[in-house]
Amino acid sequence: MINITICGVCGRMGKRIATLATYDSELSIVGATEIKGCSLIGINLGDELKTDNLGVAISDVLEDGIQKSDCVIDFTAPKATLANVKTALKHKKPIVIGTTGIDDKGIAQIKEASGQIPVLYSPNMSPGVNVVFSLVEMASSLLGKDYKVSMEERHHVHKKDKPSGTGKLLANIVKRARKDIEDVAIDSFREGEVIGDHKVIFDSDTDIIEISHRAKTRDIFAKGAILAAKFLVNKPAGFYSMNDVLGVR
Repeated sequence: MINITICGVCGRMGKRIATLATYDSELSIVGATEIKGCSLIGINLGDELKTDNLGVAISDVLEDGIQKSDCVIDFTAPKATLANVKTALKHKKPIVIGTTGIDDKGIAQIKEASGQIPVLYSPNMSPGVNVVFSLVEMASSLLGKDYKVSMEERHHVHKKDKPSGTGKLLANIVKRARKDIEDVAIDSFREGEVIGDHKVIFDSDTDIIEISHRAKTRDIFAKGAILAAKFLVNKPAGFYSMNDVLGVR
C-alpha cells in the first residue's frame, strides 16, 4: 500500500486525483491540504468527495500528513508548490508536481531539491500528451527549414497561465530540435470549460502536417499523476518527468 498526501485537494485536479485514488487498491490517502482560509479546512475528505469516511480531515498544513506519506502529489499554485517542496525536502519525501506557471527561478529551486529527494515535475501528466511530445520532437528533427511551425491551444476560461505550461514545453521541444527557429507562435484561446486542446502545425509549400491532442476528461491527468506517484516511490533522488514513467527517450 502506498500512502499519499494530495495538495490542492479541492481544486479541479486535486479532487479528481483523490476520487480516483479512493478506488485504487494500491493507494491510501493519509493527507489532504488546501490553502489557508479555504472554507473546507477541517472537513472530512470523504464528505467532500461523497465517498466513505476516509479518516482524513482537509488541512492547510502539509506537515499534518506528510510524515505518514510515501509520496506527495501537488496541484496547487507556484508559491504554494515551492513551499510544499521545502516541506517534502525537510521530511525527505518524494513529490509529484503538476502545477503550471512556475517561473525559471522556481524550476531551479525544484531541481535543487531533487538533488536530495525524488521529484517528478511535468506541466502535463497525461500519458497521451507525453507521447505527443515525442512525436513533435521527431517531426521537428526530421522536417527541414521548408516547414514553418506554429501552435494552437485551447483551455477553459479559468486557466490563469497563457500560454499554458504544455504549450511552452511543446515550443521548447521544437526550438531544441530546430536551431533555426528562435520562437514559435502560439495562438492561445480560453473558451468555456475546454479541458485542454493542443495542436502543432508544420506548414510547407507542398503540405501541412498537424500533431494534435484533445483531452476529453481531466481523468487523463489524474490517472497520469497517480501513475507518476507509484513510479516515484522508492526511486533515488533525482529530477524525473513523465518520460521516465513511460520509458520514453
